[in-house]
Formats: sequence, C-alpha cells, structure tokens
Amino acid sequence: MASVWMKSIVYLHIVCVFFLLLCLPLGGGQKKKENMLSEKVDQMMEWSSRRSVIRMNGDKFRRFVKAPPRNYSVIVMFTALQPQRQCSVCRQANEEYQVLANSWRYSSAFSNKLFFTVVDYDEGADVFQQLNMNSAPTFMHFPAKGKPKRADTFDLQRIGFASEQLAKWIADRTDVQIRVFRPPNYSGTIALALLVSLVGGLLYLRRNNLEFIYNKTGWAMAALCVVFAMTSGQMWNHIRGPPYAHKNPQNGQVSYIHGSSQAQFVAESHIILLLNAAITMGMVLLNEAATSKGDVGKRRIICLVGLGLVVFFFSFLLSIFRSKYHGYPYSFLIK
Repeated sequence: MASVWMKSIVYLHIVCVFFLLLCLPLGGGQKKKENMLSEKVDQMMEWSSRRSVIRMNGDKFRRFVKAPPRNYSVIVMFTALQPQRQCSVCRQANEEYQVLANSWRYSSAFSNKLFFTVVDYDEGADVFQQLNMNSAPTFMHFPAKGKPKRADTFDLQRIGFASEQLAKWIADRTDVQIRVFRPPNYSGTIALALLVSLVGGLLYLRRNNLEFIYNKTGWAMAALCVVFAMTSGQMWNHIRGPPYAHKNPQNGQVSYIHGSSQAQFVAESHIILLLNAAITMGMVLLNEAATSKGDVGKRRIICLVGLGLVVFFFSFLLSIFRSKYHGYPYSFLIK
C-alpha cells in the first residue's frame, strides 16, 4: 500500500514539474513582450517630448508602427518635402499637420495612446514601396490592434487637408478628440486696416468731388468680381482648404483640374473664374455691338470678337464640366 502511495506522489511530482516547464516559457515570453511594449512607448514619448511630429525612416516605421506589440495608435503622413520634389501641396499639408500635432501635444488630454509621425519619401522610399503608395501627401491611421482598414486612409482629394478636417477624421477612427489651436495670424486684420485706411484716404482726397461714388460702371465691376469669386468656388476653398494642385511623385505630372465632382483644387477655381470672366466680357461686347450707334464695320468686329469669346470659352468651360461629371453626354467644340 505504501509503495502505491509513493508511486502516486512521484507521478504527481512529475506532472507538476511538467506543467511548470510548460508555464515558465509562456510567462517569460509574456514578460518579454511587456518589456518590449514598455520600451517602445517610452521611446515614442521621448521623441514626442522633443517634437510633436516624429520623423521616421523605414526601420523606425517597421519597428514602432507596423511590428507588434503596440497598444497605441499612430497617424502617419507620407510626404515628399525635399525641394527637388517640388511638391508645394506637401508643404501646405505639412503646415496643417504640424498645427494639429502641436494642438494634441500641448493639450491637457495628451497621452501615450496617439502619436503623430511623418515618413518622407527620400528617407523611407522602401515604406512607400511596401505599402504600394504612389502619391503624396497621404495620411494613414495605424490602429493599436489589427491592420488598417480602408477608412484608415484619409480622403485627401475629397475633404482637403485642413487641421480641423484631420481632427474630425482622427476622432472617428480613434475616439480621441483634438481641439485645434492655431497660432495667431494678424495678416487678415492688417489687410483690413490697410484697406480701410486706403479707402478713407481716397475719400478724404476726393472730399470735394465724390461723384465717382455714384459711378455705375465701378459698382458693376465690383459686383462682378464678387460674383466671379463666389461662382468659382472660393468659399468652398476657404472652408475645405484643398491643395492648390496635385503633382504625381512618380511621373511629375501636375493636375490642376480635380477628376471628381466632389472636390476641386484652388488652381481649378482660378481657371473657372477666368473662364467666367471671359464669357462675361464676350456678352458685354455683344451687347455693346447691338446697342451702340457707331460705325457699322467697327460694330461688326466687336460683335465677332464677343461671339468668339463666348463660344470658345463656354466650350472650354463645358469640357471641364464633362471631365468632372463622368457620363455627361453633351459637348460643344472642345471635348
């Protein structure tokens, strides 16, 4: 009987030792994982204390953004800021990105759950190739758990890159609310003060003859300038903050007209403004040719010039409309 008990105790010891041997590597692996995560978080916090946007090359990106373990979210701006790239949009987007990152870094809600980083093409071309990325700038969110989804890529072409729009997108993806604080900009106030001073000085100098205030042509020109600005999308540009144009970093081709009806470039609104102005000028010339009582030959020339302006520039305007609204069936002269 005693021998049976002894055998049972021996077997029990063997089983306990076996389970201990199984558990020790698991516990050691878990401890190693926690230490690695702590080191990564501490390193990211140290970099953030130096600058709000952490610059990364390929090795840093793979280690701190792609490789597990990671319990923090990372916003990455893929860009090309070197002068030889001639990416003016990248510089404009970087300014807005810096404003957003600084707003987060110096807010009371700042924590180690969200970091802002940047990967420049000239410092991390391998990252661009790894992600099959062929345009810049591009904003991506890498969540703390899992792989990035389609919504984790910011729709820059449709929304623009204003700090407020980026903050709203980040709130949707991470539940982190960032209140954007912009540095004080007194250029608008100074410009308004100069304009008021200029108008006041002009009125003072012409105080004995203010008939120009009742000039219908001057007021008509001012009204047309406002109409051209509004119909060309200047207010949309002010609200959304789109890029001036888009340059493909692979072939260097610059696009001034956005290919979607849901967005536009700043250069595109300038082109539309000029086309509307040319068409209006043509209509004014046609009206002048019809209502004036001058030489018939001169009136005929004015009529032909006005008709040419209207026909050509309206055709150009219609072709831009067709390029943005795919499937629109009508065209005139220019396709």
